[in-house]
Formats: sequence, C-alpha cells, structure tokens
Amino acid sequence: MSAQNATLTLEVFTEELPPKSLRKLGESFSAAIFTSLQQAQLLSPHSKALSFASPRRLAVQIDGVLNQAPNYPVREKLLPVSIAFDAAGKPSAPLLKKLAALNCAEIDLNTLERSGDGKNEAIYLNLIATGAQLTVTLQIALESALQQLPIAKMMHYQVKQKDGSFKEVAFARPAHHILALHGKLPLNITALGIEAGQQTEGHRFLSSGILTVSTADAYEQLLETKGKVIANFDRRRTLIHDALIKAAGEDQVLMPSALLDEVTALVEWPAIYSCEFDSEFLEIPQECLILTMQTNQKYFALTDQAGKLRNRFLVVSNLETATPQAIIAGNERVIRPRLADARFFFKQDQKRTLHARLNDLSKVVYQNQLGSQLDRVYRVQAIALQIAGQLKLQGISINTEWLARAAEIAKADLLTEMVGEFPELQGIMGRYYATLDGEVADVAASCSEHYQPRFAGDYLPLTLTGSILALADKLETVVGIWGVGLAPTGDKDPYALRRQALGICRLLVEKNLALNLPAQIDFARSQFKQASVAQKANTAEIYQFITDRFRSYLRDLPALAGAFTVAEIEAVLSQTPPYFNDIIERLQALRQFNALPEAAQLAAANKRISNLLKKTSTVIPASYSLKLLVLPAEIALAQSLETASPQLDLAYQQGQFVACLQILVALAQPIDQFFADVMVMDPQPELKDNRLALLQQLHQKMNLIADLSKLV
Repeated sequence: MSAQNATLTLEVFTEELPPKSLRKLGESFSAAIFTSLQQAQLLSPHSKALSFASPRRLAVQIDGVLNQAPNYPVREKLLPVSIAFDAAGKPSAPLLKKLAALNCAEIDLNTLERSGDGKNEAIYLNLIATGAQLTVTLQIALESALQQLPIAKMMHYQVKQKDGSFKEVAFARPAHHILALHGKLPLNITALGIEAGQQTEGHRFLSSGILTVSTADAYEQLLETKGKVIANFDRRRTLIHDALIKAAGEDQVLMPSALLDEVTALVEWPAIYSCEFDSEFLEIPQECLILTMQTNQKYFALTDQAGKLRNRFLVVSNLETATPQAIIAGNERVIRPRLADARFFFKQDQKRTLHARLNDLSKVVYQNQLGSQLDRVYRVQAIALQIAGQLKLQGISINTEWLARAAEIAKADLLTEMVGEFPELQGIMGRYYATLDGEVADVAASCSEHYQPRFAGDYLPLTLTGSILALADKLETVVGIWGVGLAPTGDKDPYALRRQALGICRLLVEKNLALNLPAQIDFARSQFKQASVAQKANTAEIYQFITDRFRSYLRDLPALAGAFTVAEIEAVLSQTPPYFNDIIERLQALRQFNALPEAAQLAAANKRISNLLKKTSTVIPASYSLKLLVLPAEIALAQSLETASPQLDLAYQQGQFVACLQILVALAQPIDQFFADVMVMDPQPELKDNRLALLQQLHQKMNLIADLSKLV
C-alpha cells in the first residue's frame, strides 16, 4: 500500500465534561495523540496539531499524517558466534529458536552478519521492517490517551453493543460518538465501546442534530457553520474576552483567568448579555458581591474607572437569540437571593465585634498537632511583639498596643458567617468589620495586610503594623508546620510553606527590616509548647529552606535591580547572611566590583586562599605574628592588610558596600607578589602557621560582602 499524506481528525463526543478541567483535558488528549503518531513516524517534520475542547467534545486535528509509515532498517543482535554455531559450523538450536521467535525461521543463514573480534564476535540480523499503519497505531494511541487523561473521578456506565449485549465502560462522562477521519477516509477504530464513524453533533439547541463530516479538513468549519459550535477552546475564550470588554462599554469588566476558563468550558456558542441588580445591594462590601457573582453564578462584575462596583453585570450564555429578555430576567431573578444572603450575613456579623469573638477561636482547630486558632493567635502575637522590640532598638517607632490588638483580632473574622460562606474573604472582611467596630486604622488594615503577600507578585502591607504581623504570621506557620513533619516534599506543599517563605523574604527585603532571621526562627520555635516542634523544627534547615526561596526571588528581579547571575547570588548567599534586608545592595556592589580590571585577579586569589585553608588539618592561630614574617612579600602583604582593615571595617559598618569592595583593589598586587615569592606550607611549622593565620585574616576581610571565590 502506497503512503498517503492527509489531515487526520479525531473526536470523542460526550455528555458535558467537567468545566474546570476541560482545558487540561483537551491539551492532554491532543498531545498524547500527536506524540504517539510522531513516535510511529507517521507525521512529517512540519506536522502540527490543533486542539479542540468544548463542553461535549475532545478532538484533535493533525496535518501531514501518513496512512503508512516508511519502512526502516533493523539490526538485531542475535547471539555470540560461539553460541550461534556448533564446532562443525552448523547453526545451533539456540540460534534457530531465536530466529523462529523473530519470524525469520526461513531466512538464508548466509545473510546473517558477523561483527566483532574474538570473544566479542556476534551474529546480527539485518531486516527492513514494515512501517506502522495509521489505523493500528491510532487505535492504540486513542486507548492510551483516554486512559492518561487527568480525570479526577470516573463515571461507570454501560454501552449497548451490536449483538445486544452491554459493555462496562469508565470515562469522565458517557460518550456517544467517536469520529476518526484521515482525509476523506473513515478509520476503523473503536473506543469506549463505540465504533468510530463520520458523525458528530452540534449545539444542543441551535443546530439541526447529527452532522456528517465529509473530510477531516472540513471538521472545524462544519461545526461552526452548521453546528453552531466554536470547537477550539482558545479561540472561544478570546471571543468571550473581547465580547465582554465590548459589552462593558466605559466600565471595567472583572474577569479573573480561572473564571474566564470555566465559562469558556460551559458554552459552545457564546452570547453576552447585560443584566442589573438592585442598587440597594451596593451598601454591602463590594468584594462580597463580586465573589458571590463569580463563585455562585459565573457572572462578570463591572466597576467604574475608579474601581467602584456597578449594579450591572454581564453573563455569558450558551444561547444566542434576538430576544434575550427572558434570559436577562432569569439571571437577574437568580442573583437577587444570592445578594440578599450576602447582605444578611453582613448585617448578622456586625452584631458581635471581632474582639468579642476572640475566645471562640479556641474551638477552631488550626492543626491537630498545633492546637487551636487561639493558641496560634498568642504565638503570632508574641513573635510580632518580639520583632517590634528588635526594631525599636534600631530607633523605629512602633505602637505595640496597636500591634498586640491587631494580633488578637486578625483571625477573628474566620468565625463570621460571611467568611464561613466565602473563605476567600478572610482578612478582607476582617478589615471591614474592624473598621465598623471602631478599631484604629492601622489595626483594621492589619486584619487584611497580615495575609500579604498572598502569592508571588502580590502587594505588600502598607502599614508597619501590618508588615510586622505578616512576618510573624508567616514565621509561625513555617516553623510550626515544619515542626510537625509536614515540610514540603517534591510537588507536595499542602500548607504553602514555599509561598510563606517567599513572603518572609519579600517583607525583610522590600520593607527593609534589619532582623536576624535565624534568631527570629529560634524565637518562633520557643513559642511552641509541643515537644515535636522543638525537635523537628531545626533552625538551620528552616533558614536554608527560606534561603532557597530567596535565591529564586533574586533570580526573578530584573525589573527591580538588574538580573543577577547565579555566581553573584551564590557569592552572597553562600555565606549564610543572617540579615536579608541589605542583600540586594551587596549584589549591586558586587556587580560594580566585577567590572573592575582587578576583580578576576582577586577572585582567583581568594579561591586559592580558600583551598589552602580548607586543606589545612592543623588549628590555625587566631592572629599572625609580625616577628615571624621574614620575606619582603609577606611583610608587604601584612602592611597592606593593616592599612586596609580599618577602612574595610568602617565602610562595612556604614553599609558602604561598593567602597568596601573597591578598597580590596589595593590588595591585588601584594597578594599576587605573596604567592609568587612565598611558600605558604613552609617546612618550619611556626612559619607555615603564621602565614596561614595571615591568609585567614586576609580571607575574612576579602569576604565581608561576599565570597569572592564564587566569582571564578
């Protein structure tokens, strides 16, 4: 059979698929089919796959597909010559058995290849293998793709067969059709108890029912023109996005990516309609109304240009009509009780202040090994006050009464009905309720701010009270969860400790909080009464975990400070700096130093010194003796170090990191001369130890800002 090149279209038509996972299902299905055909050499180098995923179908269209892959040579090692033939040179039983297993029992033995020398000489079989057939390969590929789909929960159902029997099938939703076309040719494959054909279905209401696809290339256009289905997920999403913006007019439409994806997965032929709700509901915090519309009804809220919620919203319908009044009225009728519930929760919650709910937190379990939320409140409060004490010693003014009050009420909104209905509003509602309770503005703000940053790129707290409370909250979480043995492993991070660690880094750096991180971790550990926390929450491990997140943070900082190299970052962080707030300044200084002509010379010398000190097995004296310096080069180096040391110390204490590194330039020539003229590992122990002591002090001064050896 000659190879024919044509477009392949494969579709699985089902009942409504899970909307939140539809996009992933479509991408996974397409990728699996494409990969299988590619591995079977049934695709051209330029073949591309177009994925389709609508509420009732998963499909893929691939161009340049062969019905028969090219034949290809196969070289199969059979047996060593010593085993393949007996002493008389006749084929042995093992060889004949091996050939029979490969369906080559009748092959001319003279065509077998000998290769190798001596004991390594072996017999090889050279064949031209027949290329894969599309129908056979696609059958296997389809079965494999369906099994590998990321389906959270399977449905089990029965499919009636031609002989009247029923076949047990498991899939995300019951399937009705399988469509498989290669050009104009239907492919004889089966899946989910269904034989493939040329039929599919269009829109449930707008199309005329069963559609017959004549060719693989006609699939998408036929669905759109006759079936009223925009089958491609990304195209449908873009149409919805653009239509929402157009329908919003001068207003701004709130369309989070997850909601846009979910709505795209719910409709085949999107139509946008504008609806309204009673303006009296605008007295409720707009976050409540927005979340109600998005979560419960999949509606798109509108705001004015200043971000204030409008009493108008947009719906994406699956039914296009010239008379949408009934659709609009139905959606307006449905949203009213939802908004009324939100108003009821809001008014009910105001009957008790947040502070009055404090003791009730003792009934809410935080983590079964770490006690209640009330236990956690007092731990966070103690950590926050300790941080405040450290910052006060630096002359920073902090109202500790506000801080203590904020720590007490920050978690109290977890007990409100509104947050019980919408957990996403924790903190946001706390701020509203604290304000209504008459709390100080900083205290009210901290109820929301202590969760920040909630994710990478999120805003940081604006108030100092909120910043301190956020840092304390994150430290308590990381130390506590680590202490009960739930540190992140691989992809598993149920308590989002990586995100909490990144938040700690950002707060320390971007809020310029000069806090000793290991000391803060130690203090946080001391607030847990549980013995397991003291045992498992190793300060060094937690510090290293947070530092690892800091590495990622620094690599992603091009907009803020210029993209730092891995070597620069390692040069600074390898010294396990306890303070993070000046790390970026150190990196910027290191970058300037790296541009100096002497930088490479000093870095190489520093690496040489590091290696010498590491190899030394004896205890190096704490200081060197001037009397034991005998050679001019070592005397000159010591003098240069004596001159530079006070300058280095002063620049370092004043945070003048650029100046500190520039001072090292004066040491470049004396160091080079030292290594040229001086044998460090002198046979005389006292001279050797003295020179090592000199190098050790030099090493310490050279590495005040960063480990320069990492730059080599």
